[in-house]
Amino acid sequence: MSIVTRIKEKIEEYPNLTIDEEQCSISVTPVGGFTVWATDNGSSYTVGFEGWHEEFESTEEALICFVWGLSTECRLEVTKRGNVTHKWVAQNLENGQWVNTSTTGLLFFPFWRGAKVSHKQNAIINS
Repeated sequence: MSIVTRIKEKIEEYPNLTIDEEQCSISVTPVGGFTVWATDNGSSYTVGFEGWHEEFESTEEALICFVWGLSTECRLEVTKRGNVTHKWVAQNLENGQWVNTSTTGLLFFPFWRGAKVSHKQNAIINS
């Protein structure tokens, strides 16, 4: 069974979610949150939250990450400099504190501009 089919089955109980689907990829963008997406690369999977992304060899691990992105246990810290979004940090809620889990960033961005940090959360699935 494809990752797209598995994700659709997992989130079918949330009919308010808008799903964008292609043959090998799927994305969900909850209102007021961030886009969660997954792509089947043939021998691996990529799961992402906007610009943040992680590679997985296991379908199950990719599915867990996708669902985590929609949960109350996950948020995305986004950093912009000027008009350029350049850093995304996936954070996990542990004992009431947000802990950085993984960071994805651009190599080239206007580092001389002031940083503006915001936090986004989907909180669709209660963990």
